[in-house]
Amino acid sequence: MAASRLPFHAPCIQIAGIRDEQEVRLLLEAEVDYLGFPFRLPVHAPDLSEASAAELIRKTGIHARAVCITYETTPEAIVGLCHTLGVAAVQLHAPMPLGALQELRRLAPELGILHSLVIGRDPLDQLAQQLQRLAPFVDGFLTDTFDPTTGASGATGYIHDWQTSAAIVRAAPRPVILAGGLTADNVAAAIAAVRPAGVDAHTGVEDHAGRKDPDRVQAFVREARKGFALLKTQD
Repeated sequence: MAASRLPFHAPCIQIAGIRDEQEVRLLLEAEVDYLGFPFRLPVHAPDLSEASAAELIRKTGIHARAVCITYETTPEAIVGLCHTLGVAAVQLHAPMPLGALQELRRLAPELGILHSLVIGRDPLDQLAQQLQRLAPFVDGFLTDTFDPTTGASGATGYIHDWQTSAAIVRAAPRPVILAGGLTADNVAAAIAAVRPAGVDAHTGVEDHAGRKDPDRVQAFVREARKGFALLKTQD
């Protein structure tokens, strides 16, 4: 299997749903590793325009730390979106035919590709099959929570069965990032239970207005780092 192109290092912390330069600066000061920009999602409005995000990524120099999060499934559209934004990686949240994923890899061999595994929508045996089928064409996986009321498979604010994610981590030939309802109050326990390569938060670090809350961000990063440090002592 080819070496991973993903710019992620383990352990890592990603926070998604960036709205403006103020939030970028906040996350960089908190030493968040990767910043997620969601676009073309069927169940959530974008946080800012694609043009604004591209300018923000360029202005703040975060190309290597910026991740496009999308439900797009057309390889050409994904490559075009990532090129417009100026990101180094993409996080795919919609099921893609294997042929389309192969074509995406052919069109953008330098692009880091994360593929979501949706807990609560697909049974574990199907998820295990997806792992093996997709692994040759992606650089990592992200487990997230399905919301049956909206059809969303990310940014739901809900946790899922961490034992399912732990089983995926044990079986995965690629790094696995844990997402889904993570907050400062539960991230250390989640890391201990799942042993992921990274964690991802969105709504769990926001205030009632949907803005990144400095105290929640700092607490999340602090507790995640503690969780990963404890994990390292157990290896």
